[in-house]
Amino acid sequence: MVRTSPQTPGRRQRSERKRADILTAATALFVSEGYELTSVDAIAARAKVSKRTVYDHFGDKQTLFQGVLARVHEAVLATVRTAIDEELTAGRDLREALTAFAMRVATDTFPSSDYVTFRRLTSQTWPAPPVPALAREQPEGILEERFAKFAADGEIRTGDPHWAVRHFTALTVLLALDALRSDPAGAEIPAIVASGVDAFLRAYR
Repeated sequence: MVRTSPQTPGRRQRSERKRADILTAATALFVSEGYELTSVDAIAARAKVSKRTVYDHFGDKQTLFQGVLARVHEAVLATVRTAIDEELTAGRDLREALTAFAMRVATDTFPSSDYVTFRRLTSQTWPAPPVPALAREQPEGILEERFAKFAADGEIRTGDPHWAVRHFTALTVLLALDALRSDPAGAEIPAIVASGVDAFLRAYR
């Protein structure tokens, strides 16, 4: 039986760096060229690694595409988690907190390169591989726990935080996203968010 020696810290760091370089190269090419027209050869050349190295890390192009989606998706979710932790804080006026959170998501997350990249990748049509379940999870899913706490503390009235979150995001951040498509400057976003928060609180207080 052939035994492989464990990786040294230096080798592990080089391997992780190569993996990151491959993901970065693949992201750029999948966005610019599309899944079908992007070859493993092109990804390897852009990442400055061998084609064998790409296969060693990811196995095939479909697995690499899903790895790209997972990385970008996690970056978007991390932005939302940070906004939740920093804006939806205990003891803060609820109207102020919800407004600050929705504004932050609309002005920081939507215009971010990670979100734009994620939307471009997931909007590609066949023959791009199906979006993995992890990347189909919507950012509002991580809001449910915080909304459940609002309900437990008597801040809102709901027995179903899932629907409360869906209503909140529909009234605020999703309307803001629609507005950004026609006006990238986002001039209407403050008014959209303010009226959406008002409507949400009228329904759930």
